[in-house]
Amino acid sequence: MYFHSDDDIQAVLQIDLLIAAIVIIFAVVADPKSTLDRVAFGAVMLTSLGVYIAWRALDTLPPVEFTFESAWNYTYFAFELISVLYAIGSVLILMRSTDWSEAAERSEQEIASGAALPLVDVFICTYNEPMNVLEKSIISAQAMTYARLRIFVCDDTRRAAVRQYCETVGVNYLTRPDNAHAKAGNLNNAFRHTNDLDEVSDLIMVLDADFAPQANFLQRVIGLFSDRKVAVVQTPQFYFNSDPIQHNLGVSRFFVDDQRVFFDVFQPAKDAAGCAFCVGTSFVVRRAAVNEVGGFPHEALSEDMLLTYRLMERGYVTRWLNEKLSVGLSAEGLPEYITQRTRWCLGTIQIGLLRDGPLWGGNFTLAQRLHYLHGLFCWLSKPFILCLLLAPSIYWFTGIPALQADELVFMKLGLSSLALFWVYSSWISERRTLPLFTEVTHALTAVPITITLLQAVRKPFGRPFKVTEKGGDRSKVRIHRPTALFFAAVAALSGASVIRVVYGWDAPVEFSARDCLNLIWSAVAMIIAFTSLLCCIELPRLDQEEPIAVDLKGQLSADDKPTAVRIVALSTQSATIEGPSNDGVVPEALFISDVGWVSIDRDHSYTIPGKLRLAPNHDQHRAILRLLFRTSPKNVAEQGNLRKSMQALLARAFS
Repeated sequence: MYFHSDDDIQAVLQIDLLIAAIVIIFAVVADPKSTLDRVAFGAVMLTSLGVYIAWRALDTLPPVEFTFESAWNYTYFAFELISVLYAIGSVLILMRSTDWSEAAERSEQEIASGAALPLVDVFICTYNEPMNVLEKSIISAQAMTYARLRIFVCDDTRRAAVRQYCETVGVNYLTRPDNAHAKAGNLNNAFRHTNDLDEVSDLIMVLDADFAPQANFLQRVIGLFSDRKVAVVQTPQFYFNSDPIQHNLGVSRFFVDDQRVFFDVFQPAKDAAGCAFCVGTSFVVRRAAVNEVGGFPHEALSEDMLLTYRLMERGYVTRWLNEKLSVGLSAEGLPEYITQRTRWCLGTIQIGLLRDGPLWGGNFTLAQRLHYLHGLFCWLSKPFILCLLLAPSIYWFTGIPALQADELVFMKLGLSSLALFWVYSSWISERRTLPLFTEVTHALTAVPITITLLQAVRKPFGRPFKVTEKGGDRSKVRIHRPTALFFAAVAALSGASVIRVVYGWDAPVEFSARDCLNLIWSAVAMIIAFTSLLCCIELPRLDQEEPIAVDLKGQLSADDKPTAVRIVALSTQSATIEGPSNDGVVPEALFISDVGWVSIDRDHSYTIPGKLRLAPNHDQHRAILRLLFRTSPKNVAEQGNLRKSMQALLARAFS
């Protein structure tokens, strides 16, 4: 044995608590925006992870034999190793970061002073999204305060209603006879069409059908193209509705969506190495660069990431402008959430397997290949979550532990490393991760992504592009049965294991250190599985249009007597107000600045106190959309709060 512990359990716990206290104090006083502090904390984290994985490799693995015990131990360790390598890669990437907001500020000032503007074509890609989703993108794009732009709605479902709407509001409508190459094919159809126009634009802005840009989007972005090596300027994806995890656990105000860490933390760090990549919407690309690579690439499901790698080979970079310049609609249901993640997983794998891909081909630097490998490891590490959830039950029913180790050494090296990683993750992400909740977001996709990985071994190409469905009726409770059954089984197995061991007729009088470790492990697995199970029970979303938090002065008209009120939430269908009571009299109209007097549906208002059902005309409907999205709304949390998240979870669990 290379590692051993001469301490007793009390001494080990004292050491772990001391390490935790020191790290927490450092996290409080250190600044995650400081490169020096990032490097210092990162070095400690790398040392801890390195020592732990060295101990696992050298001291805890049994002899290689053709037995279940050997196979299980090495399978567990293989996926644990991938996860630790992913964590090590993350720490290394996060040593640096960039912030291009000053350049964006200069860009906006130069445009305001009358600088020459390049022509921009806006491609809004749609596939079967309902009009109440698509119109937000169209109206908000029209409301951008940029003088030289043309808007093209690229409809891949050839709908007469969409064509008519585009004619009504005055934007261009494009379609094609088939859906070859999915979104990439849709983009290429618009690209070829606009290449043949009398005036060809210099830049192309791409929006998904559910993303609404704020008014100054292009002013903030355009100036970054003064650097000729910049081919793409990408902005983050933000959402104005809660995702299935936030919604079903009731934590949308206290826990951020799982993509915030990637968009707000990892992409600026990747930008520092010239390895940020396009994420499919809310980006602007240089037309000449797209022409140079022969159009938008379609060989992989992740056409956005592949576009970056095609351009990267030619010396271009994707610049990450980390500002909230647009908002979109997050996946509203768990099936759509899972479909989205499995598509990203398979798309990442496909890019690496291409003959000229960054895994073993193409004209890429070592850093670019390692960044790709880091992204691949993100998906390859998902099966480790299943191993973590199932390991304690396997131990209780077979007697085979996942860790054949000195438990005191594990407490000294493993638990301290885990606690350190939790603190580091929260610090570097500025509270965008939370223990338990972050694990649940990974657990929910672990089974489908593991299945996708197995399918990719057999057939990595040829699967159809599945669009994430948005909009639709969400007014009823739904249960995602396959995922719910899995987590119910894990929770039941873990719970049954604990009960059997502690209260069974053959329960030991005194538990060994290994038994104690697996008892705690079983309890943790049960909590994660039960919380994940709650996420599978989808609660209703009563409003077809998500109300957006606002702070606006308004007036109510009742019996021709206007009363001042405060509007605290608004959509095209409803308004929530605070102000004087009307003694049960439903008012006739609500005055909203920049919209006017909007009629109130008196038959359906006040079913919820303070909530009015609106009946705007067409012009008022569009004016409300412009008002809501001219700046990016803040409808969900952008930082986590563990205490409030736990309170909300407990309320949800016992409701």
